[in-house]
Amino acid sequence: MAGSKQGAKTTPTGDTPMGPTGRPYQGFPTPTKLDRHGPARIIALCNQKGGVGKTTTTINLAASLANYGRKVLAVDFDPQGALSAGLGIQTHEIPTIYDLLVDSKRDPRDAIVKSRVENLDVIPANIDLSAAEVHLVNEVAREQTLSRALLKVTGDYDVILIDCQPSLGLLTVNALTASHGVVIPLECEFFALRGVAMLIETIDKVRDRLNPTITLDGVLATMYDARTLHSREVLERVVDAFGDDVLETVIGRTVKFPDASVSGMPIIEFAPEHAAAQAYLRLARELVARGAVA
Repeated sequence: MAGSKQGAKTTPTGDTPMGPTGRPYQGFPTPTKLDRHGPARIIALCNQKGGVGKTTTTINLAASLANYGRKVLAVDFDPQGALSAGLGIQTHEIPTIYDLLVDSKRDPRDAIVKSRVENLDVIPANIDLSAAEVHLVNEVAREQTLSRALLKVTGDYDVILIDCQPSLGLLTVNALTASHGVVIPLECEFFALRGVAMLIETIDKVRDRLNPTITLDGVLATMYDARTLHSREVLERVVDAFGDDVLETVIGRTVKFPDASVSGMPIIEFAPEHAAAQAYLRLARELVARGAVA
């Protein structure tokens, strides 16, 4: 399926289509089907600033990868439980990620819920997760608690996506310690840039002390509006700062995202022909092409 070219422009000669990031706009091939599944590559979607599109990206990237035949597990790692709600999962009276953190002997499969999207499963969260940091603070190797839980199910999936809470506390460190890679959703707004250096510093500390193999899989520009000079300038600054680490796919601003969330559906099912749905399908193809996902 061809990627959306919303926001594409041409060079002065008109020969080469250019994407919003200023690089030649290219399509990414449809991923080939897998002969077998697992072990999963774990990716944390992380930014300590709230409202930058982490949960929206986790839901829609997970659904897009599932659409291409990948077996996906989405882990709701935010006490607000927005990912669970966005996929229409009720979290009352069922095991959640909190139960796996506080009971190391519990089988993580007890907390896995099948979503309405084929190939997409979820480990939900609710407000109970807010007590997890207090519980973990006295645990031995507390930064590796999530990693130990997910290790038991990595063979069942091709990719595990962790939707992190907007902080750099112990839960986020757990997510980074468990992950092979990080995707940083970054709103195309000036103040969103300010905390990224701190996040990169945290990732570097985790790499040095806890997880030497973690990599930055990409910085994803979100809530982009090509009509505003501010969005274009912020995106230009992001590309200047991160270079090729900035993903070519850019996610535009649209009211379709909250509409889809209220319906408990990813946007590729709620409005499959919409440019935003096509953008997330393109993001899935780009991450496969980059080798971040099998």
